[in-house]
Amino acid sequence: MTGAVPTGALRDLKVVDMTHFLAGPFCTMMLADQGADVLKVEPPSGDVTRTFGPFLEGDEEKAFAGYFHSVNRNKRSVTVDLKTDAGREALLALIDDADVIVENYRAGVMERFGLGWEALHARNPRLVYAAIRGFGDARTLPSPYADWPAYDVVAQAFGGVMAITGERGGAPTKVGPGIGDILPAMHCAFGIMCAVHHARNSGEGQFVDISMADSILALCERSIHQHAYSGMVAGPEGNHQPFLCPFGTFPTADGACTITAYDDRMFALMCRLCGLEALAADPRFGSVEGRFEHRDALIEAISAFTATKTKAEMMEILGGHVPFGPVYNTAEIFVDPHFRAREMLVDLPQPGTDRTVTLAGTPVKLAATPGGVRQRAPRLGEHTSAAMQETGLDPARIEALRAAGAFGPVAAVPTQQKASA
Repeated sequence: MTGAVPTGALRDLKVVDMTHFLAGPFCTMMLADQGADVLKVEPPSGDVTRTFGPFLEGDEEKAFAGYFHSVNRNKRSVTVDLKTDAGREALLALIDDADVIVENYRAGVMERFGLGWEALHARNPRLVYAAIRGFGDARTLPSPYADWPAYDVVAQAFGGVMAITGERGGAPTKVGPGIGDILPAMHCAFGIMCAVHHARNSGEGQFVDISMADSILALCERSIHQHAYSGMVAGPEGNHQPFLCPFGTFPTADGACTITAYDDRMFALMCRLCGLEALAADPRFGSVEGRFEHRDALIEAISAFTATKTKAEMMEILGGHVPFGPVYNTAEIFVDPHFRAREMLVDLPQPGTDRTVTLAGTPVKLAATPGGVRQRAPRLGEHTSAAMQETGLDPARIEALRAAGAFGPVAAVPTQQKASA
């Protein structure tokens, strides 16, 4: 690792991370970014996402590729074979002084290992146990789909976001990023901190239950109150706001941009800056209601102007005056000065190469206790020895557990890597 000392508001928080794929690791990444000591517990074969390419050219080690790196930075890796008695004993030793455990298995998996909420709560009463599942856990509230598996696209479909995404009148459309995983991850991190606050005041831990489908429904709150108040069933609206105009995307000579100028002041200012005074004087567009009623004509007129300008030219005209944003692709994000200045593009070393890779930073900026991306993702089992020593187990007992296969085949358990790697 880099050898960086953890900083941040959560630097006194120990988290045992039993998660895989995206939702769980993104949640624990959020905690690690703010300083928590996150022990990523992996089977001896490793989290399967370590193998998700592409890998950097020339990387012969292939410890992990971008998918794994992006959501497991700032963590430590411990290998544990839960199929062995010794492995379960080792995991319990890690949990005994932990504040939080997070898992995103299907219901019943942890119970089959004797590691469910009830067993761990009896052992460590102040432990916060968080679970992310497709449709929640019956420990809080039941669901007829509680045993169903789920992935991002399933949550997006069930929770309603697909039905309101896409071109007006078009087919339901999946949101590009995996929000069916990422949004429940954020809700889980928030729920964990609520439960930790309670545990530190009361000494009593609790079960934190996050449903992927519920999280997407919460995101779609507008469609819920619209239906409740008026019976409206929302559908795709394309790239424009369903009640206000101008409020959406407009073509440019090299792509597209977004403009929000729906109220009288902003609309007049936009027209003046763009030399579109005739639009401001048009009685059809003289009020918020009129601009929405005649939105098709207004969008067409504004588009005729923006299509003659590049994104950079439109930014020069409107940027800082009227709410405006270029529709950036990833290459354009990499060269815009905002994201480097805000440490939203962070360079980290890649094991097996002499190169660095760029990952997305943390958007949560705390003035007094800054978190951030401090270190690369861990090699598989890189911190097994150190983490077990920190439990306080007798060294002879740790070696006995190792010999009994607690951490996988003895030859497969790596020693601590050099800090500079």
